Amino acid sequence: MSEWWSYALSDFLLFSPRVYRRMFELHNGAVWPMQVLTLATGLAMVMLVLWRPRGHGRLIALFLAITWAFVAWSFFSLRYTTINWAAAYVAPLFALEAMLLLVTGVLFGRLTFDWRGVPGLLGLLLVAFALVGQPSLAPLMGRPWASAEIFGIAPDPTAIATLGLLLLARGKPVGLLSPIPVFWCVMTGATLWAMEAPEAWISPAAALLAAAGGIWSGKARGGQGEASQR
Repeated sequence: MSEWWSYALSDFLLFSPRVYRRMFELHNGAVWPMQVLTLATGLAMVMLVLWRPRGHGRLIALFLAITWAFVAWSFFSLRYTTINWAAAYVAPLFALEAMLLLVTGVLFGRLTFDWRGVPGLLGLLLVAFALVGQPSLAPLMGRPWASAEIFGIAPDPTAIATLGLLLLARGKPVGLLSPIPVFWCVMTGATLWAMEAPEAWISPAAALLAAAGGIWSGKARGGQGEASQR
């Protein structure tokens, strides 16, 4: 019997890279044309952040909750579990994120969004990558467009866009809403690393950027609070 330290991360994979990529092709085909709707929803959230009309926080939280619930059901429960039994345990986490967004952002209206400042610009950058950059990775790496990962359809761009929007968010629930997207970014990074995928670093890097932006934002608000007390 081999010692545990003799195993590589790839030894724990339950599927091949080809099967993994094919899964996205099948999933995109099964849910088409939902991709048009989810991308339009992503653009609508960006417009709401920039214009900040009355009730924009509730609308953004509602849109995000719907996308997380849809990914939990359509991708994890119906698709990913066919090649990875562990996906059945991730689906409830995505459903929980959807519920947290509904309760904190929609029911209690505890979230507002503001793009001004360095964290805000970083947040918009992450959202833009999730909406445009992530889907573009497929053809850039020689894969068909049919295997592209789309916001609201696949988990990676959904988590990255959410982290970007949370950098734009103001309110106590932000800390409650961040752990699940960060957790997924780390998990998907590990999976892609095990497959020796060149884009394995992207989701973990997005989580690190979001964490750095959150720390920056917290320090900035703390400094403003101290200044106002003087």
